[in-house]
Amino acid sequence: MQTRHITRRQTLISAAAAALALPQMSWAQAPYPTRAVTLTHGFGAGGNADVVARLIGQKMSESLKQPVIVDIKSGAGGVIATNAVAKSAPDGYNLVMLTGAHTVSAALKKKLPYDPVNDFAFISTVSAFPFVVAVRAEHPAKTLQDLIAMAKKEPGKVTFTSVGVGSTQHMVGELLGSTANVELLHVPYRGGGAPVQAVIAGDVDVLTDTLTVAAPHIKSGRLRALGVTSAGVWPTAPDIPPVSATLPGFEVRSWLGLAAPAGTPAAIIDKLVADAHLALKDPGVQKTLAGAGSMPAPNTPAEFKSMVQSEVARWRTVIAKVGIPLQD
Repeated sequence: MQTRHITRRQTLISAAAAALALPQMSWAQAPYPTRAVTLTHGFGAGGNADVVARLIGQKMSESLKQPVIVDIKSGAGGVIATNAVAKSAPDGYNLVMLTGAHTVSAALKKKLPYDPVNDFAFISTVSAFPFVVAVRAEHPAKTLQDLIAMAKKEPGKVTFTSVGVGSTQHMVGELLGSTANVELLHVPYRGGGAPVQAVIAGDVDVLTDTLTVAAPHIKSGRLRALGVTSAGVWPTAPDIPPVSATLPGFEVRSWLGLAAPAGTPAAIIDKLVADAHLALKDPGVQKTLAGAGSMPAPNTPAEFKSMVQSEVARWRTVIAKVGIPLQD
């Protein structure tokens, strides 16, 4: 009787424990996501990063079946936004839209508040786009060869502009001068429409910027495109010769890509990869990206991570060769 009593008691205790555990087990096994996902970026409203973040976020929300809320934390070339996500919980609810500036900052800054590679679980790049080298319509340089010849004749006199020291546009200009073995003088602005207006007005010789910024002025005839920085002819700008036709091997393509904090579970990353790639197959998304001078650029987390590592190394080489002081 005693043995039977103990067995019955143990059975009751086990059943009670299982019943108490059910809600917790159900909660733990709830499919991701169960609430809104926040996608943060560090650049201005209406800019390339913002437009693409909202485009991809909206499309991914359809497959995630939860809202994707775009949060802007602008400043410091994207470092503020990137740091906020790097320090957030690795649960899949805090994502960052990284840009090519992520690798430039890693190469140019003496110290960052995060590790640009190891503090992130990379998901996929979203879009890729080149830059365009352009001058005002009245500029004497009709071709890139003409511009290089001018720079060789008068070192340091040919100027180029960008949206700021350490921007990817700045690096494009420096790499152009370094590859052509000429001295170009950098004249930075604080972003917005100032750089392109400075070139149109004749205050600066050369614009190095995205097609999103330059294309309307090229079409209007106020700017003359001398080259595009893709390896070959860019699909949305077939009339612009690649810089590589004059400087073999020259290529700079920037990008936008999704990442999460390091430690985010692999199953969540896998789902986000699948949903991002699905969004990039959408004809409407592809059309919008093409209109901004970009193209879909899905890849794997491993490929994304490798690209970031190689670009950081590349920009460090350019910065050291040109002699750009590291920034605090």
